[in-house]
Amino acid sequence: MRIHIGTDHAGLEFSTQIQHHLASQGHEVVDHGPIEYDPLDDYPAFCIRAAQAVVRDQAAGVEALGVVFGGSGNGEQIAANKVLGVRAALVWNISTAELAREHNDANVISIGARQHTFDEAASFIDRFIQTPFSGEERHARRIHQLAAYEQDGVLLPDPRAGAAADDDAARAMTDASDSFDPEAG
Repeated sequence: MRIHIGTDHAGLEFSTQIQHHLASQGHEVVDHGPIEYDPLDDYPAFCIRAAQAVVRDQAAGVEALGVVFGGSGNGEQIAANKVLGVRAALVWNISTAELAREHNDANVISIGARQHTFDEAASFIDRFIQTPFSGEERHARRIHQLAAYEQDGVLLPDPRAGAAADDDAARAMTDASDSFDPEAG
C-alpha cells in the first residue's frame, strides 16, 4: 500500500521513524515534508499535499492512505480535511484507529506526536492500515451524506422545522445582511 505522510516540526522525528517502520513492512512511503527541522514551519501545506496525494491515488485506483503528524494532531487533521474527498480522523488509541476505518472509511489519520510514544503511534497506524471499511449500509449512507455536502452543500431536511420555518430563517438572514451598516457603531 502507498502511505502518504505529512507533518510539521513537532512530528518530524516521528515521521522519519514511521517511514522506516512502514517501509520495513513493505509499504511504499511518500514523504510530503518537511525535509528538515524548522521550529517555525507551517504544517498546512505539508498535510494538504499528503491528503491531495491520497485522493489522487485513490481516484486512480491505487491503494493509498495518509498519516499526518503534529504536536497534538488537531491542526493537521483540520488541514487534511480541507481537501475534497478526504476523511481525516484524529486518532489517539487503537479503538479510534479501528473505528476511523470501520465506520468512517477514513483515508487519512492524524496523530499528536507530543501525545504518544513511537510504539503507540506505530500501533495506531498499523491498525488503521489493517482495518477495512465495514461497508455497513448505515456507515456508507453517512459517508455519502458527507460527500454530498462537500460537493454541493446538500443536507437532509431539518426534522425540527418545516420548510416554511427554513424559508423564514433564510429571509431573515438575507434581510439582516441587506440592512448591515458598517458605519454604525
